[in-house]
Amino acid sequence: MKRTRKRPGERMNWTLILVLGLFAIYCLLPLWWVFVNMFKDNPQLFSSFGLWFSSPSHLLENLNTLFTREDGIFWTWLRNSFIYAGFTAVLTTIICALGGYGFSKYNFAGKGPLFALILGTIMVPSTALVLPIFLLMQKLELINTIWAVILPSIINPFGLYLMRVFWDSGLPDELMEAARIDGAGHWTIFWEIGLPLVRGGLVTVGLFSFVASWNNFFLPLVVVSKTELFPMTLGLSVWNTISTGQTPIYPVIILGSLISILPLVIGFLTLGRFWQGGLGAGAVKG
Repeated sequence: MKRTRKRPGERMNWTLILVLGLFAIYCLLPLWWVFVNMFKDNPQLFSSFGLWFSSPSHLLENLNTLFTREDGIFWTWLRNSFIYAGFTAVLTTIICALGGYGFSKYNFAGKGPLFALILGTIMVPSTALVLPIFLLMQKLELINTIWAVILPSIINPFGLYLMRVFWDSGLPDELMEAARIDGAGHWTIFWEIGLPLVRGGLVTVGLFSFVASWNNFFLPLVVVSKTELFPMTLGLSVWNTISTGQTPIYPVIILGSLISILPLVIGFLTLGRFWQGGLGAGAVKG
C-alpha cells in the first residue's frame, strides 16, 4: 500500500498544536504548582516533589490559618482589593468612554497633538511616577486612604486609545446624523445609541483595568501604610516577609495567592465573549 503523503497544511497544523500545547503547559505549570502545594504544610513543602501531592493533606488547617490569622485580616484585604479594583474599573471605563467619544466624533483645535501627547505618556515608566504621585497625594492629604490608590489608577491612556478605536468602528457618522435629524442631542446619542454599540469595548477596558488594579502592588506599597487598607497583593507580601523571621506560613500564603486568582478567572470566563469580540473589532479597525 502506498502511504498517503501529508500535505504541508496538515504538517503545519500539527506543528502549531505542538507549539501551543507547550506554551499552555509553560503558562499553566505555575498554577498547578500553587494548587498542589496549598495542600501541604511547611515541612512537606520543602521535602516533597513540588509538582505532586503529599499525604496527609493540610488544606483545612491552611484555610483556618488563612482566614483567622490576625483576627481575619485576610477578609479585609480581600474586600479592599474588590473596592480598589471595582472603583478603578468603573471610573476608568467611564473616563475612557467619554474621552474616546470626544476624540473620535469631534474636531477641535489641537486634537492631534493632544492625543499624541496622551499616548506618549504610555512610554513613561510607572516607577517614575510614584514619587510625584506620592507628593501629590500627600499635598491633598489622601495618604492612607482608599483614594490614594484609586485616583492615580483611573488614568489609562491605552484605554482611551482603545475606546477611540471602538467609537470609530462602532458608531458610524451616518447614524449620528440620522439621530440628530430625529432630534437626539449629544447625551442621547452617547448614552442611548452609542454605548450599546461599543459594549465590547467597555467590557474590554473595564476588565483590563480591573485586572491591573487587582494586581497592583507598588502603588499601595508607597501610599498606604495601614494594614487595614492593604490589598491582597501587599498583605500577602507582608506575611511572606514576616515568615522569614517567624514560624513560616508559606503554604498559607500559597493558598491565599490561589484565592486571589479566582475572581480574575471568573471575570474572564464570564465576560470573555464580550472582550474577545471587542478586541477583534478593535484589531480590524486598528
